[in-house]
Amino acid sequence: MAMFQTIRNMACFALLASLSACANAPDDLAVNTNDPYEDFNRNMFAFNMKVDDIVVEPAAKGYRNLPQVNQDMMTNFADWTTLPSTSLNSALQGDAENAALGVLSFLVNGLTLGMADLTDDSDDPVQTNFEDTMRGYEVPQGRYIVLPFIGPGSTRSHSAWLVDSVTNPLRFASTPAASTITAVSPPVRVVSYRGNHYDLINDVKYGSLDPYSRTRSIYLQYGANIGDSDDQSKDDPFDAFIQSQE
Repeated sequence: MAMFQTIRNMACFALLASLSACANAPDDLAVNTNDPYEDFNRNMFAFNMKVDDIVVEPAAKGYRNLPQVNQDMMTNFADWTTLPSTSLNSALQGDAENAALGVLSFLVNGLTLGMADLTDDSDDPVQTNFEDTMRGYEVPQGRYIVLPFIGPGSTRSHSAWLVDSVTNPLRFASTPAASTITAVSPPVRVVSYRGNHYDLINDVKYGSLDPYSRTRSIYLQYGANIGDSDDQSKDDPFDAFIQSQE
């Protein structure tokens, strides 16, 4: 049963990474591709897009048909479940203030299971993860690689994702509520992210001559620049791109 839960959660988290890659980006003409495994990566990308066709895009359509208040609740819940990892990684990065804000927000918003934000905007922690921690210790990005379910990334980002998955403090809380939250949060995160960026994702998925190349461009152009400034240091490359388009 434990192995089944691990595989299920890995698959759900991976779909999020895979789907977040589908957004509009410039053509891949001047990008250092850093993609020595392109044949393998293209096959894995095609597989992940089939998963999107069959499972995630239909679920995202249903999400978009919900009232806005329900969509907001799902998004807030998804963000809330990442706060323990944010606090842990902030501590590893030496950012005690952000770690404390993460704990405070998790406890206060836990009164509604994160579905409503009960804290002031000024008290919201900056989301961070183990890749930010690795970047702070100057671990190189490594090669670009696409994995089945896990999606596009680098050797560093995939390693960091694995560490974040197994070290999320929620996994170590031996209560039925924590187990339920841990099981429910991955699909909620996948569907809410896919639904919230539905048009941008579909723009590349259906409107690009080569969705794979554009996905790679996003990761290598935006991912390579993350950490160059304090404002960017905590952004995911796909989120950074999406924000630039909105």
